[in-house]
Amino acid sequence: MKKFVAVAGNIGAGKSTLVRLVCERMGWEPYYEPVAENPYLEDFYREMNLWAFHSQVFFITHRLRSHKELLAHPTSVVQDRTVYEDAEIFARNLFLQGNIGERDYQTYRNLYHLLVEMLDPPDLVVYLRASVPTLQHRIAQRGRDFESRIPDDYLSRLNALYEDWIANFSLCPVLTIPSDDINFVDVPGHLELVARKIEEKLTGQEEVTFAPEELHPG
Repeated sequence: MKKFVAVAGNIGAGKSTLVRLVCERMGWEPYYEPVAENPYLEDFYREMNLWAFHSQVFFITHRLRSHKELLAHPTSVVQDRTVYEDAEIFARNLFLQGNIGERDYQTYRNLYHLLVEMLDPPDLVVYLRASVPTLQHRIAQRGRDFESRIPDDYLSRLNALYEDWIANFSLCPVLTIPSDDINFVDVPGHLELVARKIEEKLTGQEEVTFAPEELHPG
């Protein structure tokens, strides 16, 4: 049976890596977040108050379209970042920080709620939980110049919004993975464990816990 899984998490949490490896492991189709395609992104990181609304409109337009296409996709797919994060994490944070005004934010929220109500949710959201040091380490590893200027406090605020969102999210089952403690790339057992949890937990909501012997085999 076709499954639609979406991977959520902060900048640098490991979403793209998990999407790629899970799809390779399960024979599913990956769908990646098109970071380089957003024409506002570099401007946004340089002057958030001027470009925040433009960037968020781009993201939600693209991701709503992608969500609709993935619902109709004939085979199982894994999406890098959910449509919900655009509104519940990034746009909300920008509003709270004063980078999106009240009028623009309400217009954005009204559009978001209207369109999301018209779409079915994924079968499962996989949430990668990661601390700020882990996020910054992974951001540095991938070497994107515009991301190198993201401050710790910005990532910390996003983490707090993620925790609030995921605690109250009820549109579909959620699987929470402690991303600080696993290495999908270098420890095959970690990937196998996560893949098994995804297969087992496509219904229900549960946080992944690892026994010490699973995290450090042999």
